[in-house]
Amino acid sequence: MPIPDKERYTYVYHPSRPHKERWKKAAAKAHTSLSKFIIAAVDGLLDENEEFQPRREIVRELEGLRNENKGLRDEIRQKGIVLERYEADLRRYRSEAFTQKEFLGTRRFSREIVDLIKARGQVNGYQLLEELGVDPREDELVRAVSHQLEELEEYGIIAAEGRSWRWIA
Repeated sequence: MPIPDKERYTYVYHPSRPHKERWKKAAAKAHTSLSKFIIAAVDGLLDENEEFQPRREIVRELEGLRNENKGLRDEIRQKGIVLERYEADLRRYRSEAFTQKEFLGTRRFSREIVDLIKARGQVNGYQLLEELGVDPREDELVRAVSHQLEELEEYGIIAAEGRSWRWIA
């Protein structure tokens, strides 16, 4: 029998005796020695993941990704707030022509209002405000939408039915 090469030995110190017994049972279940079982398990892990990283590095990378993710979420939230403000300003700007009493010039109707009523056939006033992103507490914007609806009604494009508006044209 050949003499074992001591350079090829690796020693494993288990955290507890039950831990070593668990490995022995798993090796017995696989019908192999503990040594061959450990080699197969480690080789399988290394073959599966060519870029093997120690747990500490993986934890560090995971923490970095979590921080980056949190930063990106915060950035998206901030940009969402800015976007909402810009959209509110744009709605206010577009509705100015309909809120001024003595307006001179041409008024441009909101394409969203026309498209929404046309697509649905009939829409409730509150649903319309919600779809347009208009807060019912913003009196000026609600008034501007109402003026547009009234003018569309005068042109015979829509008709008021209670608290709803129906597409006619």
